[in-house]
Amino acid sequence: MTQRKRHATVGVRVGNVQVGGGAPVVVQSMANTDTVDVASTARQCIELARAGSEMVRITVNIPEAAAAVPEIKRRMLEAGVEAPLIGDFHYNGHVLLAKFPDCAKALDKYRINPGNVGKGARRDEQFATICKIAVENAKPVRIGVNGGSLNQELVMDKMQENTDKALGHTSEEIINECMVLSALQSTELALQSGLRKDQIIISCKVSRPLDLIAVYRDLAQRTDQPLHLGLTEAGMGMKGLVWSSSAMGVLLNEGIGDTIRISLTPRPGGDRREEVYAACELLQSLGIRSFAPSVTACPGCGRTTSTTFQELAERIQGYVRDQMPAWKQEYEGVENMTLAVMGCVVNGPGESKAASIGISLPGTGEEPHCPVYIDGQHFTTLKGTYEELSTAFRALVDDYVATKYAKRAPKPVTA
Repeated sequence: MTQRKRHATVGVRVGNVQVGGGAPVVVQSMANTDTVDVASTARQCIELARAGSEMVRITVNIPEAAAAVPEIKRRMLEAGVEAPLIGDFHYNGHVLLAKFPDCAKALDKYRINPGNVGKGARRDEQFATICKIAVENAKPVRIGVNGGSLNQELVMDKMQENTDKALGHTSEEIINECMVLSALQSTELALQSGLRKDQIIISCKVSRPLDLIAVYRDLAQRTDQPLHLGLTEAGMGMKGLVWSSSAMGVLLNEGIGDTIRISLTPRPGGDRREEVYAACELLQSLGIRSFAPSVTACPGCGRTTSTTFQELAERIQGYVRDQMPAWKQEYEGVENMTLAVMGCVVNGPGESKAASIGISLPGTGEEPHCPVYIDGQHFTTLKGTYEELSTAFRALVDDYVATKYAKRAPKPVTA
């Protein structure tokens, strides 16, 4: 796919990943495990990275969590996962990074929330301490302003100014302005503390789509730093997906955003990887990047009273996701493959012909056969039970991958 030119001219290196400076938009996510639990946190970080998260963030909130970071990083590397590990700091980051130098070294980036660093004069001092530790360890930082933890002194000053000068701004407009000001002022302080421009990423996260669009449009005009894009506290399931996509889709299509996270609230025991899949799908839907083969499936109607096509589409989607970590290591360009699982004769053959591989299942009252098309040509017709169809179609997908995509050259072995 053609990569749009991003607005950020500054590029920041985070571990082995570049953010901004013309690099592709980077997907990231955050673990929701207790960081002190090394085994579960390392396991989830590995799972998120293998699902497509190119950077992974963890909470570092107490001494035990800071002490656990080097072992988490070691386990990730031992599993072959080189995704940068980011530490999320609030309130006491200046203390933890100073007291646990191995944590400061193991992390690939520090996230600082200016609203949660401290109050008054202590805020600048403690913020500068984190920046100086980042300088000493040659680490980048993200200055992450959040609407829910914005510097209230700044907000009150701007509210008072609005009243005194009769500016007529709404409270929402003032909050949005304060978000941007906090980010820009903190960036200046970070530079004064010794960080370079190519070590600073900025974010201004809010929870309402229209506010996010307004804040980032303003921010993008006032800085050339890379921007981390995300709707914070987006919510669960459909609501979180729709709200995140409605705002981030607009901004990404305008060239705003250099790394993204879709912050979904999982169901109890839910799959944390869903936020990674959502971010990848958003970028893929806009034609910005390709991450995995896309599966086209019809929504169903009165012609498709059987659930076979739905079950097959779900199984194929899951199969592709399970196989992608191995496929992308072995085959060049496999992420561009397209699949179609259709439910009746109306759009089935047409959509199947338009895909790399497509199958058109019979609708209600149609002949019980399933034509399969490969690269626009009828290849075979499948019959049988759901399990037989599923097995046969997966075999065709495996064969297509093995025969259509060139094998990647093996990575050189280093001593």
